[in-house]
Amino acid sequence: MFSFPKRWWAAVEWIEALVREGAKRVEEIEVYYAAGTSVSADLKQRRVSLCTSSRDCGLCIRTVDKGRIGSSSTNDPDQWRACLDAAIASGSLATPQAWEGLPDPAQIPDADLSFDPSLPVEPDHTRDLLSSLLEGAAKYPDATITSGSAGLATGKVILANSRGIRYSSRQTGISVSLEAISGQSTGYEFDHASFREQVDPRSVGERAAFFASRSAGGEDIVTGGYDIILSPIAYADLLSNVFVPALSGRNVHQGRSRLEGKIGESVTAPGISMFDDPHISRANGSTWWDAEGTPTKRVDFVRDGVLEQFAYDLKTAYRFGKTTTGSAVRGGFTGIPSIGHHNFIVDGKREDITGERAVYVHSVVGAHTANPMSGDFSVEIGNPFWMEAGEFATPIRSAMLAGNVFDLHREIAGLGRGSRAIGSYILPSIRINKQHIIGK
Repeated sequence: MFSFPKRWWAAVEWIEALVREGAKRVEEIEVYYAAGTSVSADLKQRRVSLCTSSRDCGLCIRTVDKGRIGSSSTNDPDQWRACLDAAIASGSLATPQAWEGLPDPAQIPDADLSFDPSLPVEPDHTRDLLSSLLEGAAKYPDATITSGSAGLATGKVILANSRGIRYSSRQTGISVSLEAISGQSTGYEFDHASFREQVDPRSVGERAAFFASRSAGGEDIVTGGYDIILSPIAYADLLSNVFVPALSGRNVHQGRSRLEGKIGESVTAPGISMFDDPHISRANGSTWWDAEGTPTKRVDFVRDGVLEQFAYDLKTAYRFGKTTTGSAVRGGFTGIPSIGHHNFIVDGKREDITGERAVYVHSVVGAHTANPMSGDFSVEIGNPFWMEAGEFATPIRSAMLAGNVFDLHREIAGLGRGSRAIGSYILPSIRINKQHIIGK
């Protein structure tokens, strides 16, 4: 069933007044309103050190007049008139750009993709989550808990514009994390999802304690070339800091992407596909419309190793004569739309990649220092192990991994059978042979 979502719309009639007022003063106006409730609790060692509850809301107004785009935000919706004045004033100072209009209304399914109505956003539930974390960690009694957290949130978003869009959606979130130490070795794990049954705090606690306990007393590794397995956590860090920014149309047209001019060329190993699927039920980033009101769709960036397209929002698409891919996102109510993704997925043929001996890399430190243009990186490896016959074997003492993210993707030797959600990424473990590890 398709309709314009209208739940709880009656509670914010002031948005209609805002849109009407703005439409009298500028050619187009867009209103983004977000409100939510959250509770969280933190562990210090094995005791709850802090528990907080909050209710937040915020408003962002974007105006367009003769190609000049202005914006302003406030966390007090009662001040929308002043916020509108500020947006219009900022637009008067902006440089005009090519502009073909905000989106018109479209038929949007009236179903929330990332909302769990059964999720209790209550302090008692965070206590239960923390208890489960500790129960899981108890499997490794030599690991000492240093910190942990549990959080629950529910929120709602409205997008309205002067062309008639009136969209609303609801989201929920549940997150847990735990850090442990054993001797000089630490272990950290986390999970985040939209639905309560997707998060297993006991398993998170057990994995954190496992890495702390089993990483103690590791052996040195000699500098050289090794077959490695990157966990989804480690892979997400390298992917998000280099490869994904290179798929942004803005970076491409401004000469900041190594993938510029490579449409139709092989950019990864054969059989690898990368795409954004915003319509996956219960995934963290799922949505029927992007941050500008453009209906979302699957966007295939790489298909069977071949680069097919880049991501665009309205502003970049209009500027460079392209079409938006529905890839506009916001970092909160204070942020204006920018190019991003909703559920970024890496897929291909799945197989057991753990059978042959390799260095398992649980996490990396320093991926943000990678060169986004060249792709060169050098990172510290977190919780590395020798993996043999699918099992964690001898832990490895501290080491570095160095290479090039773009070259790494051409050398992928296999994708693991499962996938894991890391924020807005849904990724497998990957195996890459003959990578440079710096040890002793």
